[in-house]
Amino acid sequence: MLQPQVPGARPASYLSPHRAALLPRSLAMACAPSSARARQDCSNGCPLGPKEVAETFKAKDLIITPATILKEKPDPSSLVFGTVFTDHMLTVAWSSESGWEKPHIKPFENLSLHPAASALHYAVELFEGLKAFRGVDNKIRLFRPDLNMHRMCRSAVRSTLPVFDQEELLECIQQLVRLDQEWVPHSTSASLYIRPTFIGTEPSLGVKKPTKALLFVILSPVGPYFSSGTFNPVSLWADLKYVRAWEGGTGDCKMGGNYGSSLLAQCEAMAHGCQQVLWLYGKDNQITEVGTMNLFLYWINEDGEEELATPPLDGIILPGVTRQSILELTCKWGEFKVSERYLTMDDLTTALEGNRVKEMFGSGTACIVCPVSEILFKGQMLHIPTMENGPKLASRILEKLADIQDADTAVPGSEQLEPAPHTALGTAQCEN
Repeated sequence: MLQPQVPGARPASYLSPHRAALLPRSLAMACAPSSARARQDCSNGCPLGPKEVAETFKAKDLIITPATILKEKPDPSSLVFGTVFTDHMLTVAWSSESGWEKPHIKPFENLSLHPAASALHYAVELFEGLKAFRGVDNKIRLFRPDLNMHRMCRSAVRSTLPVFDQEELLECIQQLVRLDQEWVPHSTSASLYIRPTFIGTEPSLGVKKPTKALLFVILSPVGPYFSSGTFNPVSLWADLKYVRAWEGGTGDCKMGGNYGSSLLAQCEAMAHGCQQVLWLYGKDNQITEVGTMNLFLYWINEDGEEELATPPLDGIILPGVTRQSILELTCKWGEFKVSERYLTMDDLTTALEGNRVKEMFGSGTACIVCPVSEILFKGQMLHIPTMENGPKLASRILEKLADIQDADTAVPGSEQLEPAPHTALGTAQCEN
């Protein structure tokens, strides 16, 4: 369901002309509106050359080999993020010579890779993250998985990995969740994390586009992302010493290299007594992301307007599914201005001095919403009054998204997983 368009507004997925010009043409087309990409949509095969456009795999060809020994299910209250895995996994191999092989669900096992595999040496890989939730009606649902499939395809184009039919992969993932449905926690604070991964397996030390690849999906029951709890505030370390992403780079794609290179900054943040990094960019100290999350600032802006603001998708910001959902949700409320705009540390410090900051929070699949309480910047600890203000908005967003996740796309296949009405947030048109 589309929301009314605000005159002169730009969509939540707006990509500035300057930053869009920096993208490779194939990626820019993959990100373009459907009318513009028409025959070049990732689900139909992106333009990677006549000899390398392989046919997609099909869910109807899925091979299922059930595990004969099932593991004990963990206590949802003792889960540590990403350390426990279910009984099965999905794998789909690809080669330029024979195209996609049949998808295969099989017992969870270690991968066998050639020591020269391109994923190991040149980071030719990408991943996604989404969740399956068990509703109060005991049905299992996925939250907006189509957005993850599209972003995964965009990342594949950027990393020169082969494309695939997004709906076919989603159907295979649903079958995997159905098989391991007992691993979806019976808890409102826990869920089943789904990790699709795509790696280049080219057995060569040459720096080149891979001729072999492996797509696989693993599942992990998870509790709160942060050890401090689901909705406790975090402190941030802001310093230009490290940069997460840059113009023309891969900051808007979900690739492991973006995360591995951030670990040293994370360690330094912890050494300074902070829990996460506030990533800055440019000489004007633009605020971009928080750790592995998108960032939102709820404040009274320079013009005296009540505003929820987040940095625009200009090529260095990851287009988060939760980010998009928050923009669409708050636009639909119509209670305050919702903007994608540049924010700097000067903007923030000036607003703090004028008591114009209400809340700041991060958003992401793993954490959903995470309040920010402090920022260490240039040796000074800035207090963010998020918790003093409720946090009314962050709590409301978290509650509403949780309600939507309980009634979104149901995974078909059994009585407990029967389809339910889809709750669509729509495509918001917000001011920028």
